Amino acid sequence: MPIRSMTGFARVSRSLPSGELTLTIKTVNHRGLDLHFHMPMDFDAIEPALRAAIRKRVVRGHAQVLVSYKRAAAADEDSSFAINEAMLQGWSNAFRDAATRLGLNGQQPDLNQALRLPGMVESRAGSSEPDETLAAETLAAAAEALEELDRFRLREGKAIDAELRARVASIQDLVARMEEIRSRALPYFQKRLQDRLGEMLAGAHLDPARLAQEAAILAERSDISEELVRLKTHADQTGALISAEGETGKKLDFLLQEMNREANTILSKTGGLGDQGLVLTDLGLAAKAEIDRIREQSLNIE
Repeated sequence: MPIRSMTGFARVSRSLPSGELTLTIKTVNHRGLDLHFHMPMDFDAIEPALRAAIRKRVVRGHAQVLVSYKRAAAADEDSSFAINEAMLQGWSNAFRDAATRLGLNGQQPDLNQALRLPGMVESRAGSSEPDETLAAETLAAAAEALEELDRFRLREGKAIDAELRARVASIQDLVARMEEIRSRALPYFQKRLQDRLGEMLAGAHLDPARLAQEAAILAERSDISEELVRLKTHADQTGALISAEGETGKKLDFLLQEMNREANTILSKTGGLGDQGLVLTDLGLAAKAEIDRIREQSLNIE
């Protein structure tokens, strides 16, 4: 199943006999599904249906839904709008009263400011809620916008998919190189262990059990075979997860934490192995950089 980006945009406009309807959906990344609606109050009754339609198509992301509707002027009307005279008079009286009490002589009410107040301008043509035809057209526009949004998010997801697979392949290559270097570093490790045991034997008499314990600790601190196996396994799982169904982003985030932990452990064990250790450290740092780049992209996956 192709992955989808949480970033998307879609806009649909429809010319209706009663006016011009425009519906826009814009999405960005978010931990969950966060829906925000910006539309005329007349459309409040449609919001539950719009919300349900979006939830069927969008799993994660911050989504902004904007609905605008410009009514066509009726032929038998001089104007589609009227000023709320009672509200305007009350606002003017309150303004003059406040100016007198505060000693703001010469101040005059600003009609432009008054007209911006909610409810000051009323629509003659509109009703308290859209009719059934307008509601149906709005939902149809939303369905069309969701299709366009899905195509947009799939295009973005395709680009992310390509980059993620390239990063995973790079990590797999780095692990293979570290495994090859580790196998060549075994003679150096054995010599280091012999030197360490020689220093201990040259000193005071030590319990053989203590010597065995020290040898085991030294070997464990330097061997990165288990970490390399787990890192390779996690990289393979990442490649499979990219094509899996469901919420890929959340699962990928957990897997990347595990990969980063293995890379950190490898880096902590490669010190003190001479030139081979320096090369392993460089490769481990490169693996961490690839993991970080995957994480950056995963933040935008649904």
